[in-house]
Amino acid sequence: MSYAFKDFHWTRHIPIKNYFLPKTLSEALNILAEYQGRALVVAGGTDVLPQLRRREIDAEALVDITHLPDLKSIEERGERIALGALVTHASITSSPLVREKAKLLADGAGYLGSPQIRNIATVAGNLVSGQPAADTSTPLLALDASVTIASKDGERIVPLTKFFLDTGKTILDCRREILTRIEFNALKEHHGCCYLRLSQRKALALPILVCGVLVKVDKKRRVIEEAAVALGPVAPIPFRAIRVEEALRGSPISKEIIEAVGTIAIEECNPRDSLLRGSSLYRKEMAKVFVKRGLQKALAQVGFPVT
Repeated sequence: MSYAFKDFHWTRHIPIKNYFLPKTLSEALNILAEYQGRALVVAGGTDVLPQLRRREIDAEALVDITHLPDLKSIEERGERIALGALVTHASITSSPLVREKAKLLADGAGYLGSPQIRNIATVAGNLVSGQPAADTSTPLLALDASVTIASKDGERIVPLTKFFLDTGKTILDCRREILTRIEFNALKEHHGCCYLRLSQRKALALPILVCGVLVKVDKKRRVIEEAAVALGPVAPIPFRAIRVEEALRGSPISKEIIEAVGTIAIEECNPRDSLLRGSSLYRKEMAKVFVKRGLQKALAQVGFPVT
């Protein structure tokens, strides 16, 4: 269904000619194809609409996907959890399934903006924004997430580790493609996890540093079998700290290994000096602190406090 955008009260701020409310994914993709890059997908709109007002991006039409069926579900699929593209941050924070089997994601989603924003902002949109400080990107990276992207040519599944290209840029063409689903590993009894966020105040503040940590332990041998550590914004994109993970893999649980990987974390970070987020040196040091603290908290969850 098409509407004249001038009928909306905020049209004086946003130069959009047409506004579409497709009922099917196929219809939405056809509209994008028809506009040949001159239309934008919108769901929560908490990123797109401010950018349009500031003239940072432009488009002739908006394709509102909020009426598409089957994109609001949160469901368990075997050992993975699947989120539809319209799942909001508020839905994540209140989901018993996510809180039980992906608590670091629920914690990360709970930091975003205000309650009003969390009720409309989608997790998919948070990823598509491509910002290295996005509060759901680092937890989802630690959870080994993948995304499903639909276009007129079909679907493709992309690991989240390959999704981000640069600050504000992802592998998805938001003028021709739609991110339809996010999937990630469900945590089990032998997993511990933690999400940490450093900011100047508890709410409505840009994060200085975010860190997602996940560990899988062998309780009998007291060994870290696997670990995932994701960081941002200490590089142009959120990323997995691969060298930290390699050092942890197969290591006995000890204070020494936690100290050692904290130092390695500094070497994996490359933040720029920022008036809003602090100096490069400060954020590197805080990355070291947060990796160590995150590991301590995650290990304590599975019965191995390390102090």
